Amino acid sequence: MSDTVQLLFAGLSTGSIYAMVALGFNIIFKSTGALNFAQGEWVMLGGMVAATLYTAKIPLPIAFVVAVIVAMIVGALSERLIVRKLQKPTPMSITILTIAIAICTKSFVMLTLGKSPAGLPSFSESGPISVAGAVLETQSLWIIGVAALVMAGAGYFFNQTVLGKAMRAAAAQPEAAALVGISPRLTMSLSFILAAAVGAIAGVIVTPLTLTSFDHGTILGFKAFCAAMLGGLGSLPGAMVGGIFLGLAESFAGGMLSSHFKDAVAFVVLLLVLVKWPNGLLGRGQVEKV
Repeated sequence: MSDTVQLLFAGLSTGSIYAMVALGFNIIFKSTGALNFAQGEWVMLGGMVAATLYTAKIPLPIAFVVAVIVAMIVGALSERLIVRKLQKPTPMSITILTIAIAICTKSFVMLTLGKSPAGLPSFSESGPISVAGAVLETQSLWIIGVAALVMAGAGYFFNQTVLGKAMRAAAAQPEAAALVGISPRLTMSLSFILAAAVGAIAGVIVTPLTLTSFDHGTILGFKAFCAAMLGGLGSLPGAMVGGIFLGLAESFAGGMLSSHFKDAVAFVVLLLVLVKWPNGLLGRGQVEKV
């Protein structure tokens, strides 16, 4: 029983990170129809910047905020200086550009912040707590709690605020949105900024548990992409469902079978989604009138 509870907590913690990164994928997909393969690198960027600042004796809360702001600036510059330069942007061309952005971000971090792994202390000074015979790191509770707040905040923003509704309108019908004064370019820029902010938050809160380095974002981004595909691209609730499901699947596969199977779970999930559920669990197929 204690082993099951331990695996459950580990899966929820890992799944919460996947859900947050998948949320970043979905935010940009909803506004551009493209896949942002730089999302994982923005997670890494947030963790590396926060760890570097903390090493320089900057208080952890300030390092957290600065790391998120730096990622938001990178996201804004990526859209303004690279994506917006496309003469005739298409989802495919934007997706290819995000791969270039990911490579540039990784190289920049390696050259400026170094190759060595970096870490942060736990957000709580108290040690691990015991629940039903399982040992739970307090940082895992922070991860789950922050992920829940981010998901709830994103849902409120896109469903209740004027700006969020404007972004949804511009993503669904850019021509009609432009006619009523909503700038599709502005909403696309905001989507990159929001996705970078969410990624950086995920990077900072997970660093106390896993450490981070310049090459940490690639595999994390791929797994989050699998989670987004599982939940349904473009579905904000789908990001949460897909991330939690993938995190639990990895945890129980690694604990009950072998740790060698842990990373293979994401590949299996992606294959199942592509074959059985191409629209994801909560996604909807698009209908085109001809």
